[in-house]
Amino acid sequence: MKLITFDEGRVGRLDGDDVIELDVPSTRAYFERDGKVGETGERLKLPDVRLRAPITPKKFFHTAGNFADHHEELQAVNWSHPVHKGIVFFQNVDAIIGPDDPIVYPEHLTKELDYELELAVIIGKPGKFFGPDEALEHIAGFTVFNDITARDIQRREMESGVFSFSKAIDTFCPIGPWIVTADEIDDMQNLAMQLRVNGDVRQTGHTKQMRVSIPHLVAYHSPQIFSAGDIITTGTVSGVAAVQPNPFDFYLRPGDVVEAEIEGVGTLRNHVVSWQDAHGEPAPERVDW
Repeated sequence: MKLITFDEGRVGRLDGDDVIELDVPSTRAYFERDGKVGETGERLKLPDVRLRAPITPKKFFHTAGNFADHHEELQAVNWSHPVHKGIVFFQNVDAIIGPDDPIVYPEHLTKELDYELELAVIIGKPGKFFGPDEALEHIAGFTVFNDITARDIQRREMESGVFSFSKAIDTFCPIGPWIVTADEIDDMQNLAMQLRVNGDVRQTGHTKQMRVSIPHLVAYHSPQIFSAGDIITTGTVSGVAAVQPNPFDFYLRPGDVVEAEIEGVGTLRNHVVSWQDAHGEPAPERVDW
């Protein structure tokens, strides 16, 4: 099943090109009710609805350093400090946007706007302190996540060994275009991944390249307590702009179109816009300490 949020927050499932509206206020509520929801009787065509971010989780667990190729390419350009393979931090849920929503370039904050394709795992069953063998019971589905990052801010943050601000700015958390339920994915560790900017391939990878498998990752962080509808990401693959010989030839700019695709899950498409175009006024002055 593909679950969507559309128009002004309505929830539905896809049946081919048809949207069947579900009688539930949000996809998070859908998982809280263990999928036991009815239909409203409303049936629409997919091209006639506006897809939104498929879910707003209570908690968004963000994994770093889980793909060896990406971690090694950062080390090769002296960009990364040692990262424990199970490290996770919390993403700002207010920064979430959906498919075809604009990524706003905050030029007063950064000149190094990067992309990171990631698989996002949707938690269906709440729980804590469980093992990898039990983890599959808690995984409800998957969506695509593009971890937009201000590298110049991140570089300063990493001097302290932490990073958050660089990835949590408004519109820096695109997810979508829908949630594919776990029963639709034959092997979550056998999915091809690709990110394109203006049609040019920038990132390629595969979920089989993870240092920590998805069940182990979910289980490892279960002591932090999962709620129904929470998200945990799996880390990005190689090919980010920051590691290129001339990163400024690759960093995102207004006018760029970014397509993040994961086999069997879908393609998340967003465009980058300037602060002026997004807000109708020049960017404010930067506030520094």
